[in-house]
Amino acid sequence: MEIYRTTSGDTWDKIAYKMRGDGMLMDKLIAENPAYADVFIFPAGVELWIPDKEETTASTLPPWYS
Repeated sequence: MEIYRTTSGDTWDKIAYKMRGDGMLMDKLIAENPAYADVFIFPAGVELWIPDKEETTASTLPPWYS
């Protein structure tokens, strides 16, 4: 895990995209930082925990993707 310090105007999806390349991973970020779950637009200087990126494996791919 690593720490991300927000800049003014950051949003969950923007942080997820910036840190892990996928805005859809924002639910994992929120789960790691429940104290900020109700924040939509961050001010500068908030420290958030960023979970490690999970590798996609055959077992996590949808059944139609083969």
